[in-house]
Amino acid sequence: MADAARARKIAERIKAIVAEQLEYRVKDERLGFVTVTDVRVTGDLQHATVFYTVFGSDEERANTAKALESAKGKIRSALGQLGIRLTPSIDFVADALPEGAAHLEDLLVATKARDEEIAKAAAGAVYAGEADPYRKPGESDDDESEDDPEDSDDSEGSGDDADEPASERE
Repeated sequence: MADAARARKIAERIKAIVAEQLEYRVKDERLGFVTVTDVRVTGDLQHATVFYTVFGSDEERANTAKALESAKGKIRSALGQLGIRLTPSIDFVADALPEGAAHLEDLLVATKARDEEIAKAAAGAVYAGEADPYRKPGESDDDESEDDPEDSDDSEGSGDDADEPASERE
């Protein structure tokens, strides 16, 4: 089993060789505008997965996939120049990264539009009560004296007699 650093170097060389083969050696009219994005190699260096993207429509992507499958033998024979004991078998996998990035971009645009709608709705809004409904230390509140039941003497009577003891009032 090869160490990770060697596998990474082999993967980079495979990426360069495959890109060169696709650009200069493979003569297939079905082959579209292909970009090799990544190559992953197994630990024993016997299998390589080549990730690619194609610029164009779905039909062009399908045609490019067919062209890559038909050119797989020619590309694998070019990998013989790697100088390793066994030439790795290769698989071509369409990279989903551009579609995922486009989907995320669409989500960001939709989110920005919703945020703008919410900002427009909040622009004319007013508070139901005060802007800051919480009491802060040190603030005087005039309503406290009116609500305090200890200060009111409604149960004993009214007038100036309220301050006198009950025995003197009779």
